[in-house]
Amino acid sequence: MTAVVSNLWSRLRSPRERRLSPGSAIAFAAALTLTACASLEPPGNEPMNAAPTPPLPPPRAAGLETKTSAEHRRMVALFNGEYKYPSAEHYLNKILVRLADTGETASDPYRVTILNSPIVNAFALPPDNVYVTRGLLALANDASEVAAVMAHEIAHITARHALRREEEEKRAAVISRAASVIQNKEKSEEVEATARRTIASFSRQQELEADEIGIRAIARAGFDPYGAARFLSALGRSAAMRTSLIGQNASADRPDILATHPSTPERVTQAIAAARQISAPGIGATDRAAYLAAIEGMAFGDDPSEGAIRGRRYVHGRLGFAFTAPEGFVLETSSQAVLGVAGGGAEALRLDTAKAPPTVTLETYLASGWIEGLLASSIETDSVNGAPAAIATAHAGEWSFRVAVIRLEPTEVYRLIFATRTLGAESEKRFRSALDSFHHASAEEIRAVRPLRVGIVTAKAGEDADALAARMAVPDRQLDFFLLINGLESQAALQTGERYKIITE
Repeated sequence: MTAVVSNLWSRLRSPRERRLSPGSAIAFAAALTLTACASLEPPGNEPMNAAPTPPLPPPRAAGLETKTSAEHRRMVALFNGEYKYPSAEHYLNKILVRLADTGETASDPYRVTILNSPIVNAFALPPDNVYVTRGLLALANDASEVAAVMAHEIAHITARHALRREEEEKRAAVISRAASVIQNKEKSEEVEATARRTIASFSRQQELEADEIGIRAIARAGFDPYGAARFLSALGRSAAMRTSLIGQNASADRPDILATHPSTPERVTQAIAAARQISAPGIGATDRAAYLAAIEGMAFGDDPSEGAIRGRRYVHGRLGFAFTAPEGFVLETSSQAVLGVAGGGAEALRLDTAKAPPTVTLETYLASGWIEGLLASSIETDSVNGAPAAIATAHAGEWSFRVAVIRLEPTEVYRLIFATRTLGAESEKRFRSALDSFHHASAEEIRAVRPLRVGIVTAKAGEDADALAARMAVPDRQLDFFLLINGLESQAALQTGERYKIITE
């Protein structure tokens, strides 16, 4: 979403929205943005499944909830719960055992939890928890790539980055408080800016340090040290695809002195340099075939029960509603809302839910001050596919809004907000199109939105990327998606007998 469009929604003042589960506007690329970290003679080049299976760490003992287990529960809840997929979980835990044996990241093996989210993300929590989303597993193409991500996250723990950053932030807070009593305003701002830059630089250096530790660890574990650079490159490509699909003008790769993470190109360059210090390319295991076998059949993209986007249509199985965005809109979801943008940001929409007691009329709710610039005189009652509704107009700055609230349940309302720079007959037609499409979803309609899965296919003689991309269950840009999830460049020739990922129903 463009920065301008994103800022529109800061005009909503109600803190009581009901959370809509994250999904993907474009089946994959909208989700493929890492929101946290993602980041010599190798002992051998044998595939993992060719070696004796290392012992897995013992199950955690049950007992009273500790601070660690409470943090684990919160982490899992934030990402729609744990995703149980035994083949992938077992395979990732074998990687973690191998990493522990190197002594680079931790002496005792961590254990993996796969999170039920299409977003690409990974975390580690002490003493022994690593979290990866199924979205990350879908983007990674071999064991060395996912090993690099997990080693990076564990490196943050073993290098005590969180504690060091906390100490730096406390120091910066003291500096900021001191700056607040300086009489010279310009000098005060200069001191505060210096403190902020110090924290940003500190965090950037931590990311690069964790990358370097992780690369050393995977190399010592026998994996290809260039896996880290490949995965970081895939992140950059996925972010670029998302940008092109939703019309975002700002580049995520543009260096920012206050950025808390190095830009992806910088990290790729550093990762390649670190790998070159260990070995030439082609040394170390990738275990691609075994990795693909472990994730084959895994769920991909949205969980339909928590809201799924199919083209311009959004269906929420658990809440039981659906709507269709106007022609030209691309949808995506955040944790709070369904968002849409068209015309490179010239128009936008948002759908969310909020608590509203049945004793409060929809007209009263509209006028209660939760959206800036609402014209009370514009409020009118309506009905949307049998559900009571109220509609109004708002103006704020250079934007105008058409706003609708719809009551499907006694104690809450759905809020549809359509933003445009110019109100007129055409924009009103698009607003009404979205509003009139909102309805209770039937059981049949919900069942028809089948979950997508990661399929693995073998390239036959004469097959090219276009042929396999045509089998992708995505609404458009099938070839781009196929190349992205397989780490292939355009015009790349497929290898007969090689296995590739596709997305199937």
